[in-house]
Amino acid sequence: MSTTMSDTAAAAAVQAAARSLQLPTVRAQADELAEAAARDGATHRGYLAELLAAEVDERAERRRIRRTREARFPRQKLLEDFDTGNSPIDPATIATLADGAFIDASRPCVLLGDSGTGKTHLLIGTGMAACQAGRSVRYVTAAGLVNELVEAQDTHQLSKIVARYGRYELLLVDELGYLHLDPRGAELLFQVLTEREERASVAVATNAPFSEWANTFTDARLCAAIIDRLTFNALIIETGTDSYRLRTTRQKAS
Repeated sequence: MSTTMSDTAAAAAVQAAARSLQLPTVRAQADELAEAAARDGATHRGYLAELLAAEVDERAERRRIRRTREARFPRQKLLEDFDTGNSPIDPATIATLADGAFIDASRPCVLLGDSGTGKTHLLIGTGMAACQAGRSVRYVTAAGLVNELVEAQDTHQLSKIVARYGRYELLLVDELGYLHLDPRGAELLFQVLTEREERASVAVATNAPFSEWANTFTDARLCAAIIDRLTFNALIIETGTDSYRLRTTRQKAS
């Protein structure tokens, strides 16, 4: 058998094995990397290491893409794009959100500030950074979460949904305090927070100071319990009162 035929047979065997073992990147790059290895005089081990590294890297990238999609972000926002120049948020705070140490420690995070101060940007950016780090994340508004829990309770699926929300490494709850929650909704939200307490991190964005949360949670007992869950050992970040959107609109109008 000629050398050409031997190379052809070897290439076919690699393709067949990669298909059987479900290694799509090995299938796609084996020939190209083999030619590069031959040109560079790489050893067999060197070629194999580079080929397997390509498979590992591609799988990691696919996981990052899948986790970002499964997080259900309403839009893409990156922490590095946040404008710290006109905000009380400094680069050190951005770095704290990006490195995810509070997630590893199962600490809550509360982003507190007026509308237009960047809370949602920071919330989504933190979630996207967590996805890039390989963590499982879910974004939801407070109203959306409560509506889902009410529907689950009505269809006898509540325990399943609460357990699902308990499994994410980071749960992002946006717009907490924007809408009034009746005692039933507050109780259901409390169940999710209890499911995650000291086991997995919850990050919330709210426009209401804690002293005004009684307007959202009308049951005083539940209000106190929810504040306790979200503030114990929490990372609390105040985004201020100066609306970026309003300031930008004024600048354009001037």
